Formats: sequence, structure tokens, C-alpha cells
Amino acid sequence: MTLLPRDTYEKLEFDKILLLLEEKCTGEMGQSFVRNLEPSTSVREINRWLDEVAEFKQGTDDRNMFTVGAYDDISEELRMLGIEGYVLSESGLAKINVLLLQAKEIFTFFSSEGRQTNYEALYGLVRQLNYNYELSGEIERVIDAEGVIRSDASEELSRIRRLILSKQREVEKTFRQVIEKYRRAGYLSDTVESTRNGRRVLSVPSEHKRKIRGIIHDESATGKTAFIEPDAVIGINNDIFDYQQEEKREIYRILRELSAKLRPYLEDIEGYRDLIAYLDLVQAKAIFARQLKAERPKVGHRPAIGIKEGRHPLLLLKNKPYGKKTVPFDLKMTGKNRILMLSGPNAGGKSISMKSVGLLQLMVQCGMLVTADAESEMGVFKKLFADIGDQQSIEDDLSTYSSRLKNAKAFLKEADDSTLVLIDEFGSGTDPASGGAIAEGILDGLNYRKVFGVITTHYSNLKIFAYKTKGILNGGMHFDTETLDPTYELRVGRPGSSYAFEIATKSGLPDRVLHYARKRAGKNERAVDQLLVDLQREKAESEEKLAELAQKQKTLDALTRTYEELHKSMEVRRKRLKLEAKEQALEETAKYNKEMENLIRKLREGKKIEEAKEKAKELREKRTKISEQVNELVEDIYYAPSPKEEKPIEVGDFVKLRAGGATGQVERIDKKSATVIVGDLRLTVKLRDLEPANNPMTLRRERSVSSNLSAMDTFSSKLDVRGMRYEEVLATTEAFIDRALMANANQLRIVHGKGTGTLKRAVRQKLAEYNHSFTLSTPPREAGGDGVTIVEL
Repeated sequence: MTLLPRDTYEKLEFDKILLLLEEKCTGEMGQSFVRNLEPSTSVREINRWLDEVAEFKQGTDDRNMFTVGAYDDISEELRMLGIEGYVLSESGLAKINVLLLQAKEIFTFFSSEGRQTNYEALYGLVRQLNYNYELSGEIERVIDAEGVIRSDASEELSRIRRLILSKQREVEKTFRQVIEKYRRAGYLSDTVESTRNGRRVLSVPSEHKRKIRGIIHDESATGKTAFIEPDAVIGINNDIFDYQQEEKREIYRILRELSAKLRPYLEDIEGYRDLIAYLDLVQAKAIFARQLKAERPKVGHRPAIGIKEGRHPLLLLKNKPYGKKTVPFDLKMTGKNRILMLSGPNAGGKSISMKSVGLLQLMVQCGMLVTADAESEMGVFKKLFADIGDQQSIEDDLSTYSSRLKNAKAFLKEADDSTLVLIDEFGSGTDPASGGAIAEGILDGLNYRKVFGVITTHYSNLKIFAYKTKGILNGGMHFDTETLDPTYELRVGRPGSSYAFEIATKSGLPDRVLHYARKRAGKNERAVDQLLVDLQREKAESEEKLAELAQKQKTLDALTRTYEELHKSMEVRRKRLKLEAKEQALEETAKYNKEMENLIRKLREGKKIEEAKEKAKELREKRTKISEQVNELVEDIYYAPSPKEEKPIEVGDFVKLRAGGATGQVERIDKKSATVIVGDLRLTVKLRDLEPANNPMTLRRERSVSSNLSAMDTFSSKLDVRGMRYEEVLATTEAFIDRALMANANQLRIVHGKGTGTLKRAVRQKLAEYNHSFTLSTPPREAGGDGVTIVEL
């Protein structure tokens, strides 16, 4: 992330956040990570960081998480270990051992598959490495938990240390005897004994030093006391010194062997070091999040601000010990409204709210949980510009206002639609009239560049500009006019008044001064703030009413479409019923055809030729009339012209049968007919009987049979699936519905029984998969009740 100016961290007090985070690290390397922490602009990286911290925090809350304890930076030890033949010291190996033991604990923690699943982001860090359990075993075999070479590191070392211990006991015994001897003789001072040059010596007054045989190691500064090693222990101490030199040589040999064993695993140890240091950072973030009661927000790709119940983290920590409430704020800004022009009284919380937005943004882009509701939706910014506080520079010979203009120039040059701009007391530092005009021009330039921002001001012209300009919102800090105290509540949508006269009254200024000030300010100036508030309120009310009307219009349009579809459906249903009646009448005329032929034959035999002709003509006309009515209804129902032009049907297209509504895929086209695969069926259909389908059903080609539409004449409208398995019911119901659609059936009866309801669910699941308007119902109890599903097509 690009920051302007360079001290933006200090201006927003993010450096204090980092300092608090650094204090929670247990090792120098974790602290170094914090000092080098920079906001990321990668959404994937930010979300990974947040997941790691959220998992660590949750695991700690559940008392089911490892702990990164104190450790030392072993970078220098590893650098020296990389030198062939170099022997690490006991302390260096002890440091490595502490780190390896911590790594061992972490890898053991994630040996459980349940933890690998529950803490997926953290396990992603560990999964990249393989832990060598032999490494810490080799060190522990030589060095104990206190960092001291173990006596059993080798048989030789064990032997030497036993000899040293034996000689030390002998020295103790002999020295006690010598002390007792010379004390009785009165040759020793009150202190009796001391240590010089690593040897135990007697404290002897100078007048008696010639009376004791031994080596004088030292004398006191005054020369009144001599420190003498008696002859009786010199030989024993010499033996101890020899054994200690042997011990050092043996320890060096052991450390050389151990260093040689660790050297091939140098890269692995470096990996464990980096893992511990990074997890130290994650742990510190989690501890800080628990202290702040912070949450993990949602993070999206586009720049946006969607803070719910946000709180300034440092203010929250400050208020916490005193039980004071930190007033939360909500702020949502997207592409349409990107800049908040924040106004209100001094000490009303404007700057705190503005800084909170910047702080929370920096925290989340550094992978830290934030003091806001978990439903907050944060965007990602590539640049953050801040103009806060006194910018006066003696070195650059710049006044506060000149410095602000310098910042504004840099902002306008570098800003784009992925920039977050934070400006405090915009336009201040010079004459209000000219300063306000220049600030308005700068604001217009920033808005043109589609930046996001929070800007605080007292200038009325900027509030008016925000009111008139798209992309800029007015906002104010609420002020209780009755108590004349700020409430620190951020209210978006209307500007805040400075309440200068009210605050001045509360401060105790003389009435004469206030009267003069009100007179000089004039009615028009005092009315600007109130006018803005009223305009903003009316604008908000108008927008709310417009949104309500738009929603009502949307609902009305939906109801109108629904009514038209229902009307059309009812009209088609009415025509279909009429068609069925005509088809039935046509079938009935065919039934009586034979009887009429017999009647005509009898009339002819009786030589009633004219009467026979009349009857035959009457029969033909009746059949022709009914047939024409049937054809008209079929054309009207199934071949009504489409409101939009349809492209010709081609092989591979998904189509729907006009009669029945079944959907399939065209396999082959032969002049005016087509072969269509519908479910398990292969049908030959006229092209005019097909129409393009928008939502094709899934086709199954493994079993198919050739058929013609005339084969549907034997269809039965009843299906009994009782006793079948769940999968069998799905397959049987699908085949049954396909045949029903082909046969243009109107009502189906599926018997599934009551039982546990499993078969009923299977039937209804299959029916729901069809792109068809089925009406489902159950018959009365005496006709089967819940054990039967009636399907209206």
C-alpha cells in the first residue's frame, strides 16, 4: 500500500497499534515481523491472514490451541552452523533445542485430522514442512532443559565428572579440617575463607601469614589481609583442575559431533525458526484481538467501506479500565457514495471517527481483526493518503496552510479509484472565504478521481457542495442541544452544526460578548447550517419515498405479469377442455358410423335413395364440422404465433413439444420432421410441433427406445410405486411423467402410501425437477388421502 505522507502511521496512531502488538510477541523475531508489517493489497493474502488469526483466537477461546513460548533468535547460530567444522556452544545448541521443542509441540498438535480440518488456515502453514523428530532427540540426549551438557552424554564425560565430584568432596573435607586447625590457633580473620583465582583460600591477617604454609594468591587493598591456599588442598585442587580440562575437551568433542549431526538439517531448522516466528506474530494478533474483543470482517476485492458498530481501538482500550462506553459508528460507502463530508462541533468526535476509519482499514489490510461487527464488509485500497494535525515545517520553511496545499497537490497527482483519503479540518489555516473556495476545488478534483474518503470541516460551502454533488455524502456528529454536550454519534445523511454559540454560552463567556458576536454573524450566516439540515432531511425523505414507490411499482409489475400469465394459462386450459370435448365428440361420431352405414343400407334396400343421401350428407357435414373445430383449437392452442422471431431448429438444439410440454434434444432432422430424445424415449415429431427450450432437462442416453406419438394411445394415468426402493421410485416416476407429457394427459394419480413418507418425498422430488407447472394435491381420506398424490398438468 502506498502511504502519503510518510508519517501516515503516526498521524493515524497506527504506530501505537503496532507497538502494542509488538509487546505481545514472545520472541525477538516475532517482534521484528511486527516492525516490518506492511498493509497488503492482495485480497487472497489478507483473507488468509485473517483466517489464521481468527482460528488461533477461536482455538484459544476453546482452550484447544498450542502456545508459542519464549524463544531466542538463532539466526547467528545457524549462520555459524553452516560453516563446515564449526562447533556450536552449549548455549547456542540450547537455543536451537528450545525452538525445536516448540516446533515439535506444534507438529504434534496438528497430527490430529480433526484439528487439521478445524484449523485449516493454520495447518496450511505447518503442512509445508516435515518435522524431523530425531533432531530434538539428538540435542536432548546431550543438553538438558537448563541448557547444560548432560553427564550421560558420553561414558567418558560421566567418568570425569564422577572423579571431579569425588575430589571436590575431598577438598571440602580437608579444607574444613585446616580451617578448624588454624581457627583454634587464632590465625584466621573473622571472614575465615574466600575465593581467589578460582581457588578456595583462607583469609589470614598479615601478621600471621608466615605461620601458614601455602600459596598467597592475593592481598586486601589495605594490605591487612592475605588470601592463602593451604598446602593440604593444593594437590587436590590441581587434580580437580586437570579433570576439568579433560571435561572441557570431552564436552568440545561431544558438541563437535552434535554440530556435525545437525549441519545436514540446517534448511529444516531454518524452516522451523521462520514458522515459530510467524506463529508468534499470529499469536500476538490473536491475543490483541481478544483484548479488543475484535472480530473478523468480510473482505472483498473492490474498494469499499462497510463498517458496522466500528470503534476506535485505542479509545476502546483507554475507556475499558474506567468502564466508559466507546460509542460505535456505522459507515457504508460504495461506488455511488464514496466521500463523507463530516461536520459537527469541536470535541464532538469528528477526528476520532475519521481516524477510526483509517485505523480499521490499516488493521484489516495488515491481517488484524478489527473493533467492528463481524458483518462489516471491508474493501481493499492500494493507496492511503492522510492530512491530519499541524503540518507546519520549519525545515522546509512551510506554514501549516502551505504544507496542507503541498499535500493536496500530491493527493491530486497520485489519487485514483483505489485510494482512501482522510483529511482533518479541510480548508482551515487561512482566510475562510478563499480557503473554503480552494478546498471546494480540491474536493471536486478528488471526487472526479473517484477516491474514497472521510473529510472533516466546519465550512458551510463544503457542506453545500456535498449536498449538490453526486458521490459525496454529508454527515454530522450529533450534539445534544438540551444538555449542550456531544453524544459522539455519527449520523450519515445530514451535516452537523458547529454549535459555536451554544458551546460559547456553556463555556461562560459574558453575555455582552455573545450578543455582539450574534449581531456580527447575522441571521443569514446563522441560518445556513439549519437550512442545510432541513434540505438534507427533505432529500433523505424524498429518496426514501422514491425508493418506496419504486418497490411498489416493481411489485405491481410483478403482479401484472402474474395476472397476465394466469389469464393466458386459464384461457389455454379453457381451450384445451373444449378441445377434449370436441375430440370426444369426434370419437363418438366414429362409434355411430357403423350404425349409420347400416341405416343407409336399409334405406337403399327400401329404395329410399334420397333419404339415404340426406342422412349420409348430414353425417359427413357433422364429422367435417367437428374435425374443423378440433383443428382450429389445436392451431390456436399449440401453434399460436410467437411474439418474437425464433431461429430455425437445428441438430443438437433443446426443444419442447408444443403438445404436452416435454423437453428433449434434437438428434436428427429429416425434411419436415425431427428425431428428438426425451428422457428414455426417441420420438419422431413434426418440426411445427416443436419450439425452442430455454432450460433443457438432463438427458439420459444409456437406455432409449424408438417410438412414434401414436404409441401414447395406451397410456394409463395411474401409477403405483408402493414396495419400491427410493431410487426405483425416482426412475419409475420420471418415465411415467415423460409418457404422460407425450400423451397430453390432464390428470395423474400416483399411489405411494403413507408409511414414513420416503416414497412421497421421492415422487415430489422428481416432479420438482421438471420445468413444468404441475399442480399437486391429495384426494379425500376415503380416496386414499396422504397416500396418494394427484398431479394436474
